[in-house]
Amino acid sequence: MTARLLAGLSAAVLLPAVLLLLPLLNVAPNRLVTGAPVMAADALGAWLWPAVALAALGPGLLAASRGRTAAGLAGFACLGAFALLLAGLGADATDLIAGKPFPTRARLASGAWAGGFVLIVTLAVAARRTRLPGGGVTAAAVVAGAIGCLWMAGALDALSLAVELRARSDTLGAAIGEHLVLALGALLLAAGLTGGLALWRRGRGVVELTVSGVQVVPAVALLGALVAAVSALLSAAPLLRGYGLSALGSAPAVTGIAAYLLLPLWRGQQAARRAAGPGQHDAARALGLTHRQILVTIRLPLGAPDLLGGLRVAAVQALGLATLGALVGAGGLGTLVFDGMAQFAPDLILLGALPVILLSLTVEAALGRLEAALRRRWPR
Repeated sequence: MTARLLAGLSAAVLLPAVLLLLPLLNVAPNRLVTGAPVMAADALGAWLWPAVALAALGPGLLAASRGRTAAGLAGFACLGAFALLLAGLGADATDLIAGKPFPTRARLASGAWAGGFVLIVTLAVAARRTRLPGGGVTAAAVVAGAIGCLWMAGALDALSLAVELRARSDTLGAAIGEHLVLALGALLLAAGLTGGLALWRRGRGVVELTVSGVQVVPAVALLGALVAAVSALLSAAPLLRGYGLSALGSAPAVTGIAAYLLLPLWRGQQAARRAAGPGQHDAARALGLTHRQILVTIRLPLGAPDLLGGLRVAAVQALGLATLGALVGAGGLGTLVFDGMAQFAPDLILLGALPVILLSLTVEAALGRLEAALRRRWPR
């Protein structure tokens, strides 16, 4: 009991300390410089103490008690602290840039990012402890709803990230579409190649060595080598240009990304192949089942979770690697990331990186839940 109380007190003190001791905003004359830090007392104003109190209450309740009621109260406290933090920062950003030149930016600082991250993680843990169906999904939806409500109310308009989003809203939508096409194309190509390689029974050792060896090659180097190889091929056979083949664009990007996806898909496939043991095969044959019946009723159900596990890893990896497609002119969210790096604009980098993170977390959560459901449905 004493240890739990100490944990609760520590959690209740840690997050308020982060919010009070780290800067929450940086105000700069333009997007290229860091700017002057703004601490909590100046950034939140009247919102400060309610936000700090709720930020202390949520983690404190969650650490001090294991009950569902305490977890529910902790979740509401974290959500309230998160909403107050965002609303207060938006209001202060509006005041700080009022009457100043247009390029002036109010950028979220380390304290805001750290505090917001801890609040969201604590909210997710609290939702899971309530043991309500879909608690994690509900928590994510509530956070997204809170941000959406503040956005529609115009409370976040003065923040630099919101300024970048408004300026590139059309570009962002197109970039997300291109990013998904790159990731899905690479995933389908890698899945097809893995299925074909599985038919080469005598060469499994060579395949394992090859797909593992690709992982040690830097992605930028592999993309550069593919561009050079396709350029050489087009020089030798110019007629291929008439079929839409180009040294730059989606072709080398999809091929390069697919090369890195072969390993998780291959290992998932091999684990699925070994899911049904010799005893199960012998029992099925003794019952008179054909090879097709064994495949449909035993091997596929038992191996499905392993196949899905490999697909889950590959899908998340594809979304991350698709960012590099911008280096070879394939578009995607990497365009915003690399434009931000070239312009020394941190918020533009975030505008490209945050959707990649959100997409990856969504795919991971969805496929992870499906994989867990399959393992419960067909336990070994």
